[in-house]
Amino acid sequence: MFVATFSKQEQRELAEKLTSLLSTYRRISDSYIIEFFSESLWDTLPVSWQEALGDLTPPQIADLLLDKEIKDRRYPSVWPLSLLALRTAAHVLSFPRKAPGGHSQDAGAAVPEFQPNQSQSSLLGHIFRKHVKPKKQHEIRRLGTLVKKLGDQTNCNCVVDVGSGQGHLTRFLSFGLGLDVTGIEADPNLVSMANKFDRQLLLALTKENQRSGKAQGLHSEPGPSPRHVVGWVNPQASWDVFVQQLVTARESDSSIGPTTGPYEKKQRVEDLHLKPHSCQTKAEIQNTLQAQKTHINISDSVAQVNTGAFPSGMATGSLTCKSIPVTDCGAKELGSFVLTGLHACGDLSSTLLRHFANCPQVQVITSVACCYMKISTQENPNPPGVFQPPFSSDIPVADSCSEYSYPMSDWVRGLPGHQLSYKAREGACHAIEDYLQRLREESGLLRTHCYRAILESIIRAERPDMRRPGVQTVKKAHALSFSEYARLALPRVGLPADLPYDSVCVDTMLAHQGKVVVYFSLVLLLAPVVETLVLLDRMIFLQERGFKSELIPLFDAAFSPRNLVLVAVKPKEA
Repeated sequence: MFVATFSKQEQRELAEKLTSLLSTYRRISDSYIIEFFSESLWDTLPVSWQEALGDLTPPQIADLLLDKEIKDRRYPSVWPLSLLALRTAAHVLSFPRKAPGGHSQDAGAAVPEFQPNQSQSSLLGHIFRKHVKPKKQHEIRRLGTLVKKLGDQTNCNCVVDVGSGQGHLTRFLSFGLGLDVTGIEADPNLVSMANKFDRQLLLALTKENQRSGKAQGLHSEPGPSPRHVVGWVNPQASWDVFVQQLVTARESDSSIGPTTGPYEKKQRVEDLHLKPHSCQTKAEIQNTLQAQKTHINISDSVAQVNTGAFPSGMATGSLTCKSIPVTDCGAKELGSFVLTGLHACGDLSSTLLRHFANCPQVQVITSVACCYMKISTQENPNPPGVFQPPFSSDIPVADSCSEYSYPMSDWVRGLPGHQLSYKAREGACHAIEDYLQRLREESGLLRTHCYRAILESIIRAERPDMRRPGVQTVKKAHALSFSEYARLALPRVGLPADLPYDSVCVDTMLAHQGKVVVYFSLVLLLAPVVETLVLLDRMIFLQERGFKSELIPLFDAAFSPRNLVLVAVKPKEA
């Protein structure tokens, strides 16, 4: 089911229900689990909830509370209706995180994407797997293919990848799918790595071509040349500043072309065998490479997202981009493009949506968000951890937009109780599928929250003014005794490793580890609800500006917890 099937009224009604649910249980979603003992969080739950949940085993917590797929639930005791209502509402109101049919085996593939060791994707050409972890392999293949399909349907061959990092998605879009790509990344070190990896890929193509027995320089038409740009997309700058960044990148591009000569698309598909596990025929590949002239249908594009990788030539360039006032001729020269962001952090995702809505050149957007706690709100306009570029003073903001990233829509902004705290938004980034696995396996990792909560109570007893100090991860903390954990953790907050504490009291708290797990599971139950409200707000924002959108669970959530992709396509002009 795609969320685009919701009417405008249904979207608004869903937003009302979400805000009502979250405002009712704000105490839970705003709780810090490390304060379980110091703030007596268990006692804040209704007594009937405490009686129902207090003695559950971790697998029972998974089945009875968190897993929405379980149909036959066996309760060890009678649950209060209020608890049942919370669980049902959280499951029903949250956007689905699984695509129809799931992702365990892609449709039409001869083999599963990942073998049991989950080390390498069998559906992605080997040259695109180097330096790329399995999670990213899964993401770039599925998102890249969706971008290609939407670009074909809109006759839009240009793509702008914002927050491109080391260029893994950019390389797949350019080399693999033959698109003209500009990647924008604020970290110059990552851009340098992207150029390095591009050169390595070109060298790999050369070796593949040599092994195939083909002479160099046979193909006269070079492929598209991607651009890796050092630049910051300022959330406070208007869309025309963003367009000028792209225009400047094109004008200043100094490509370092492949030393092996260009490659023609079809010939490289036939000769280099970049996708040995593909079950596609030559005719299917050629059909996929043709631009589709039919009606734009996002759902159809998603259904076809399992097509293969098509190599094409690419060269790279690098530019430190500083914005200057945009000119009409520059914008016209740029032409139409697809805007994409794979896990664009914080305000960046909402900024790209505003550029889609306002910028005439952007025809399609595929937005995968992350780091919801870093988005700006009226209550918290400058959340911690937001990237500040070294050259930010060079970026004009005269035509800035001082809008916040949540809420974006007028409708949600007008709803009572719509506010989402930093903690609630941070909780929405947790991986519920991963935690379900820990519960069912009764993993020792479940112990870590209890350890940190006990440590917090010890810290406050010694330093009442110190609340929730940052404690760097203690390696394999779950495998340590609490005394060993405390000895390593206390110096990290400026306290002595041998700080005395009441061991009897600590043992008492350790005995309540199961309740800590239960309470954290209640927080996690609301995490998809918070994420749903944030993303629904963005869909309503687009709806208010005349654009339909769809929210698609494109990735397997077991690999990629932030797996929902917001897709919008501007309608064709009559």
